[in-house]
Amino acid sequence: MTDIDQRIVQINQRLKAAQMGFQIERRGQKLNLRGTLPPRPGSTHLKPHQQRLSIGLPATIAGLKQAEQEVKIIAAQLLQNTFDWRNYVYGTGWGRLDQMSLTQQLQAFEQDFWAAPQRSSNRAATKTTWETAYLPYLRKLEAIAQANPKLSMAEAVYATIRSTDDNSRSRQICCTALAAFAKFLNLELPIDLKTLWGSYSLRHTQARDLPPDDLIVATWNKIPNPTWRFVYGIMAAYGLRNHEVFFCDYSALSQNDPQAPIRVLATTKTGAHDVWPFYPEWVEQFGLREVKLPPVQTDLATTTLQRIGQLVTSQFRRYEIPFSPYDLRHAWAVRTIHFGLPDTVAARMMGHSVAVHTRTYHQWLTRRDQQQAVETALNRSQKKAPTRETDREKIEAAND
Repeated sequence: MTDIDQRIVQINQRLKAAQMGFQIERRGQKLNLRGTLPPRPGSTHLKPHQQRLSIGLPATIAGLKQAEQEVKIIAAQLLQNTFDWRNYVYGTGWGRLDQMSLTQQLQAFEQDFWAAPQRSSNRAATKTTWETAYLPYLRKLEAIAQANPKLSMAEAVYATIRSTDDNSRSRQICCTALAAFAKFLNLELPIDLKTLWGSYSLRHTQARDLPPDDLIVATWNKIPNPTWRFVYGIMAAYGLRNHEVFFCDYSALSQNDPQAPIRVLATTKTGAHDVWPFYPEWVEQFGLREVKLPPVQTDLATTTLQRIGQLVTSQFRRYEIPFSPYDLRHAWAVRTIHFGLPDTVAARMMGHSVAVHTRTYHQWLTRRDQQQAVETALNRSQKKAPTRETDREKIEAAND
């Protein structure tokens, strides 16, 4: 028995005498704890049971001293019902989450991000979300923290957010990503990151100069390539995101279904959903019954949804289309408002929440709701404006 093993036996005897409920174990060059703990997240166990806990400490004299203190901390947490598995489960041998380096914390956060049940069904969309909406800002956070080691984690988070432009989409995405990371770390931020979002969404949408329908039709006529003309027509008639055009079930179109719905597949950013055309006449006018997609790589093992979307944007520039692909999507959404399509239905077709739909299209929704309220009030009221003849009769009657 080595000196370290002898010391482990001695410490375990003290822990047993103190009724701590834990023992220290050596596994190779690392120390673990063993004792009765609550079920791990996702476990089928319903009650506390004997489990091992990786604490990431080396099998040294200093490590043993710290391990003994860790037992006391955990025992106190169990008594106070404050023990949290999230501090321990990430990364073999890493130990407590709050004792990891920032690099290890970021690695643990990535593991947790991918492990979320809601992301398991759509790995392609999850990959795109991670690579575009999380990873760039987490790398920026790591760079800022390394360049300024005196900053606390909260200060590094705020510095990362300030490095983005005010009232920009990047600011909003950065706040969302770092808020998720702070929540993962159980990090209390004195200023709610939502208050730093700015006014990107409302300002940007209101400032957008949407193409009128006659310009949309005229532009379709000018695209020489029939496959990219099909992409343009589908986006105009169905309000699809750039990449969604390449991940749809078009069988209803080819089978001459009169309503011509299409189904966006589950491999896209927001999962499967059905969409109907607005205007329905554009299905025939744009020749959408004959599906003609350009030869774009759609194997998500070798590409991403973002790259496919960027390819569509580059084709719009190539053909000198005077607006962006997303302008077609926004024009579709506003068109459904004018048609009177319920917001819940339109939001579902667009693959986002009603809250996002309401926030993004606030000005047009407000205008529609006001118009409907005015029309309802006028139709319900029996009150009529006085005529000139009626006014004269009232004056004559008063003079009599």
